[in-house]
Amino acid sequence: MRVIQPPKPGDYPPYAIMYMKLIPTDGLLLKYLQNNFYRVRELIYSLPEERLLYRYAPGKWSIKETLVHIIDDERIFAYRALRFARNEKQNLIGFDQDSYTKYSGADKRNLDNIFEEYEAVRLATIALFNGLPEEAFDRMGHGTGSANDATVRALGYHIAGHEMHHYNLIKSKYLTL
Repeated sequence: MRVIQPPKPGDYPPYAIMYMKLIPTDGLLLKYLQNNFYRVRELIYSLPEERLLYRYAPGKWSIKETLVHIIDDERIFAYRALRFARNEKQNLIGFDQDSYTKYSGADKRNLDNIFEEYEAVRLATIALFNGLPEEAFDRMGHGTGSANDATVRALGYHIAGHEMHHYNLIKSKYLTL
C-alpha cells in the first residue's frame, strides 16, 4: 500500500488534533485503516449481545449506534476527500451527528449487518485514498466557515483517528461497570 504522509498543522481544523494524534506518523495510513477495522471488529464480537445496547450515561449512544456513527462519519469524510481531491470549489455543509444517530435504527440492526456495511465502506475508503494522484493530498477544501477546512490527507487521518477515538471510548466507558 502507498505511503501517505501525515498532515501538518494548518491542514485541518483545530478540533481535529484529537484524531490526528491517535495515528502514527509513519505514513502507513492505509495499513492502519485496514488493521484497525479488524481490531474494532475483534473487540465488538468479543462482547455479549446485551452489552452492544449498553449506554454508559443517559443520552449517550449504544455501542451499535457508535459503530454506525463511525460508518456515517467515514462515508461523509471520504466524500469530502473525493470532492477536495477533484478540486471542488463549492463549500460543504456539516452534518448533525446526533440526528444521524437518532434516525439510524442501529440498535435494531444485526451486528453482522453493521459490520458488512462497515467493511464495505472501509474498503471503498482505502481504494479511494490508494488511487488518488499524489498532488491531490495537499488540496485544501472548504466547509461552511473555516472551521471545516482541511486537506485531503488530513481527511484520511481524520477517518482513522476518529475510529480510534471511539474504539478507545468503547474500551474505557462501555466495558467498565
